[in-house]
Amino acid sequence: MAWGNSSNVSTTNLDAGTDSPAAARPDIKAALDELVLVIDGRGSASGVAPLNASTKIDATYLPDEINSSAGTDLTLDPATGKVRIEEILNLNPQTVAQLTGRGDAETGDVAYCSDGGDDSAGVGCIAVYDGNDWRAVQLGGVLS
Repeated sequence: MAWGNSSNVSTTNLDAGTDSPAAARPDIKAALDELVLVIDGRGSASGVAPLNASTKIDATYLPDEINSSAGTDLTLDPATGKVRIEEILNLNPQTVAQLTGRGDAETGDVAYCSDGGDDSAGVGCIAVYDGNDWRAVQLGGVLS
């Protein structure tokens, strides 16, 4: 379903008291057709996500992936200053070479480094950028 389009709404025959009601009729009809598209677009593809009774967007209307525009970081900025992730956070593994080769690292960045652990078992580590270097946070023992 198409979303309403303002270019399909004309006020040419509606903007003066001397305009003909007969001439205005097709303009009014076209505007109402666009309004129907907006109303019917609620909860449909290429439309708008509705809010539930708690003024939240239900999970069925949320995308599975959010991509920022090219060259722009995706920012989550909750009013509480805290982002809560339920269940598991999965960090895409990066190698030492990938991490140290980045030109966009900022103090506080966190990554999973697949080859940065210092043990002989080849276990990776969590890496944190301190403003100058990536620092390894070694993983502990296996959960039991």
